[in-house]
Amino acid sequence: MKKVTLVTGGGRSGKSGHALALASAYARRAFIATALPSDDEMLARIACHRRDRPASFVTIEEPMDLAGAVRSVPTGAEVAVIDCLTLWLSNLMCAPDAPEEEFPQVAEFLALLEDPPCDLVIVTNEVGMGIIPANPLARRFRDMAGRLNQQVARRAGAVVLMVSGIPLSLKGSSE
Repeated sequence: MKKVTLVTGGGRSGKSGHALALASAYARRAFIATALPSDDEMLARIACHRRDRPASFVTIEEPMDLAGAVRSVPTGAEVAVIDCLTLWLSNLMCAPDAPEEEFPQVAEFLALLEDPPCDLVIVTNEVGMGIIPANPLARRFRDMAGRLNQQVARRAGAVVLMVSGIPLSLKGSSE
């Protein structure tokens, strides 16, 4: 059975670096990037992530169809890093035709976690430990991200919380 590891934490907590370190134990690796280059700051962040990622990763950039991106990982890949769920959820929520509540893409992705094509290391942001967001869209995002993270964590064999660059094992073993 393929292993699913969820790496969560706050902004700039070391999630992406830890996910890449976990994947470095594998010979054949893929990276699924969900960011949309929406402004200059995001373009700079994407460029930084690209520079930090070893060239040995096959990169798939897919902001909307995450299940499809996982299914398109090259045959023979042993692990895929997904970075990140919260950006992906934000992309879905901000799409012009976004539904108010349930997203079929989320259900499709969660179903794929039951039998992924390779080991997965999934990065997500912990967004529920701060203040209550001031506007309805931000509260909706926080609530949906919290539910998504819970559903992925239930399916994952290992869950790691990153705090100030230190990985704290919450469930299973990520090694």
